[in-house]
Amino acid sequence: MFILKQAKINKYKSYSTQQEVLLESDVTTLVGKNESGKTAFLEALAKLNYFTNDEDFEFDAVQDYPRNELKQYQRSGEDLEPIVCTFQLDQNTIDEINADLGEGVLTTDTFSVSSRYGSGRTWYHINSNEKKYLENIQTSLGFSDETKEKVLELGSVKKVAEADSGEDTELQSVIDHINNTIVNEGFGWEQKLVDAYVTKKYISPRLPRFWYFDEYHELPSRVSIDAIRNNAITGELTKQQLETAKALFELAMIDVEELSNSTNFESFIAELEATSNDITDKIFEYWSTNSNLSIEFKIDQINKPNNQRPEKILDIRVKNHRHRITLPLKNRSKGFNWFFSFIVWFSKIQDEKDKNFILLLDEPGLNLHASAQADLLRFINDLSSDYQIVYSTHSPFMVESDGLHRVRTVYDSDTGSIISDAIQEKDPDTLFPLQAALGYDIAQNLFVSKNNLLVEGPSDLNYLTFMSNLLESEGREGLRNDVTIIPVGGLDKVVSFVSLLRGSKLKISCLLDTFNNAKGAQRLDGLIQSKIIKDKQVRFFDEFAGDNYEKADIEDLFEQSEYLHILGEALPEHKGITVSDLDDKKQTILLQLKAVLGGKDFNHYKPSQSLLGMGLTASFFSKETLDRFEKMFIEMNKLY
Repeated sequence: MFILKQAKINKYKSYSTQQEVLLESDVTTLVGKNESGKTAFLEALAKLNYFTNDEDFEFDAVQDYPRNELKQYQRSGEDLEPIVCTFQLDQNTIDEINADLGEGVLTTDTFSVSSRYGSGRTWYHINSNEKKYLENIQTSLGFSDETKEKVLELGSVKKVAEADSGEDTELQSVIDHINNTIVNEGFGWEQKLVDAYVTKKYISPRLPRFWYFDEYHELPSRVSIDAIRNNAITGELTKQQLETAKALFELAMIDVEELSNSTNFESFIAELEATSNDITDKIFEYWSTNSNLSIEFKIDQINKPNNQRPEKILDIRVKNHRHRITLPLKNRSKGFNWFFSFIVWFSKIQDEKDKNFILLLDEPGLNLHASAQADLLRFINDLSSDYQIVYSTHSPFMVESDGLHRVRTVYDSDTGSIISDAIQEKDPDTLFPLQAALGYDIAQNLFVSKNNLLVEGPSDLNYLTFMSNLLESEGREGLRNDVTIIPVGGLDKVVSFVSLLRGSKLKISCLLDTFNNAKGAQRLDGLIQSKIIKDKQVRFFDEFAGDNYEKADIEDLFEQSEYLHILGEALPEHKGITVSDLDDKKQTILLQLKAVLGGKDFNHYKPSQSLLGMGLTASFFSKETLDRFEKMFIEMNKLY
């Protein structure tokens, strides 16, 4: 299959200046706001070589040329190229051309093709080496070196084909061979006859066809069988919906004419349901949102007055097995409708042996939930093993943060639509989905561990990490390596994080400062009573700080002199504070220090950060400190 490497779009709808777009060999993502030009780009690609005959996918200067320049263009008499695509040949095609014409005739593995507003396609850059071809045919035809010299002296294949051999029968056989193959089997180009031959025989038939899908192709709930039979757009049925409905009947191998004349519909319904089951099975490979749905079909007959022929209607309904109800397709989730319709329309090409298609998906899964969009992305990535795919979106959930090289941003400027690589984009609104995707991925990466320990903030993370590593270096027990420490940004956020992580079916424990506010404690108690988290999974530092502590922060697990030394290294202005300066009536060392500082607080994070770089060994800490931390790690490890 040929790979689309580059597309140039110019003077098409919102594209007033030429834009060159490099395409990925698997998936390319167009990201931009509504009305930025994403759909126009996909349409222009589709019109180069649409997969079926459709007047909506043919270039029309009146409809497609930028309106504010149309009259000037019409007066100019030009025939402009709105789209030029560059493709890379596949190795099989290269091998076939080499076997036919000989090595060295084909000098490139890429070619370009354009479509004009008035005169159709133009082919570029085949660049065959005609001299090499003339040399190669000596081997296949077995003519003499003398004839070879005559052939090469003529210089081009065209001149050889038009030459007068006189009475030279050997030269005439060369002329006849070239005329019977290169000339007769090629396009009728005036020059570069080998290019014309290669293009007609090997490239044109294999040019990828573009397959386009948007939300307008979604199946309706009720479809007139007569409309399908007569290929007629009736009522609220759109052309795209009619095409998808026809695809459903083709997929079920139902003769619409036969159905239209029948009075017994059971066999037809059975065929439709068998097809539906197959499609539904495909959907649920990638649809994790709700597995209790299935499609049901009915065929209704509506009698008409004056002995007119009854009208037959296909009724498509979705059954929810959990709630035991059926509803019309349009009344169910638009996301499920989109997915079902997509599979029906896609099946129109999927069963073809020649999978020479490039898929163009305009805002796929726009109405899907975020998790279902992730399923759709997985589906798209799987499809890319057989098809090259270009899709547009403005949803951050349809952008893979580890695939930003696939992203092309589309921006509507004063000079028309602009397409660029993500790293070059400057418009903040256009960048928003990318920034949101990165932020979501960063958040998700906090949850990659099966075992998670929630702590209040980054200082807890630093202290726990340092002391765990220190104990392990002494052959003592630290925190398990498969536990991820997650700082939640404050005690008041613990409840929210527990709920979020619980939804991800992960193991969660909390190691917290003693609650100072009753509201936070009540919310956490509510989670425990609701069995969202078990009581034993929530532990507090006061359990490990010693008998003298009813309340404690992590800093209270250190001896006071040790913490004051760390504080003095991190904040030299507080270096002179000693243990004797502390007020034992205060519960925690942080409250004691606040009193020493006259009610002023200090940055609690800096001491923890400083500790990581101080190079302290186990000999600095007392046996009691090491024992307290080890006991805490042992107890926390038991929870996993």
